[in-house]
Amino acid sequence: MKVSEPPAREAAALHAKHVLTPWVAQGARNPPVVVRGEGSYLYDDRGKRYIDFSAGLVAVNLGHGHAAVAAAIGEQARTLAYAAPTFAHDRRAELARAIIELSPWSDGGRVFFTTGGGEANEDAMKFARVLTGRHKLLTAYRSFHGSAPGAGTLSGENRRWPNEPGIPGVVRFFAPFPYRSPFHTRDAGEELERAIDHLETVMNYEGAANVAALLIEPVVGSNGVILYPDGYLARVRELCDRHGILLIFDEVMTGFGRTGEAFAAQRFGVTPDMFTFAKGVTSAYVPLGGVAVREDLAQRFDRTPLPSGHTFSGHPVAMAAGVATLQAYREERVFERARDLEPQLSEGLNALQQRHRVIGEVRGVGAFFGIELVADRETRTPLVPWQGSSSLQPFFNDLLARGLYVLGRYNVAIVAPPLTISSEQLGEGFAILDAALGELQASP
Repeated sequence: MKVSEPPAREAAALHAKHVLTPWVAQGARNPPVVVRGEGSYLYDDRGKRYIDFSAGLVAVNLGHGHAAVAAAIGEQARTLAYAAPTFAHDRRAELARAIIELSPWSDGGRVFFTTGGGEANEDAMKFARVLTGRHKLLTAYRSFHGSAPGAGTLSGENRRWPNEPGIPGVVRFFAPFPYRSPFHTRDAGEELERAIDHLETVMNYEGAANVAALLIEPVVGSNGVILYPDGYLARVRELCDRHGILLIFDEVMTGFGRTGEAFAAQRFGVTPDMFTFAKGVTSAYVPLGGVAVREDLAQRFDRTPLPSGHTFSGHPVAMAAGVATLQAYREERVFERARDLEPQLSEGLNALQQRHRVIGEVRGVGAFFGIELVADRETRTPLVPWQGSSSLQPFFNDLLARGLYVLGRYNVAIVAPPLTISSEQLGEGFAILDAALGELQASP
């Protein structure tokens, strides 16, 4: 049966009738029908323009409609659209080499490709268990590592609950959060020490010799863009080394320039044993993820069978997209541009905080910032409870109606535009945020 493309005006109704949208109740939704993207802008079927202030889901690092990446995808589809992952392929080899050259390892490493970040985290978990012969895994509360049963169990917030009881062996700990300390302090130094003491206590109670790996986002992503106190990741590295625990960074959001370096590992000067990636590796043009493993660990799989495989591992079209994306990052100096965006984002968002008491804190690094919305600055009471039943969706809908897309979760708005956004476009986005925040603050 031939499927014809519906007229644009019918697409919203067809979407509501036939498509299940992630993470939301399906009724009473009326999202725009987005039909085109160009740079930092999205356009709907009525011609309305939206600034993409969150790079989709913190993914479209190059912006929309990059001609070289689109051309590479088309050319690869015409040349070879699929090859089983058991074959060698030129683009697979080229992309894996390019990723390892960007990695924090001086002695190299190898890459296993997946179709997304959650799958990559599940594979990293399996690799760690096989490599160490241990079964337990440590992950943080308020983390997100994916939604499938394995990755969902690795996550530390309410999106894991539908997966429970989940897979065995996952143990959670509290990571530091200076603005909302789980350790009852407002002093960053004390927060650091209490967080490390807590983590070491968890390791002792679980038996550190049973722990295969600790998986952590080097910057907490969708759960608030949380930066740890200076030195925390280095201290975690020391603890892992002391107990023979592998350290895995989930760089799905932070990778490929988002923090102003290739990976957050370089930005914070801490080297993991493995890291997972997705999103920015193709600027989200084609689904792709993977696990990068440092060479001395990867060599173990020369003798031991790799404990994973996927039909679409190293899909040629995704590989071509990744090669073209990384080439564009190099030629257009995109990682450096993210560094340049950091002071612009910080200055613009802090100016908004000065004008709107509904903003409790602005925090971020590179082109990755969070706005914490509060009912009271002194008590830091969130505007809506974290993981509560109330929502700030009307605020995010208002932003959309004004022509600005911002990703939000509970009381945190995530400002993470394409790394190619201009200063003028940033100013345009700040002006819309200013107006919507004023409306939000005036609301009863």
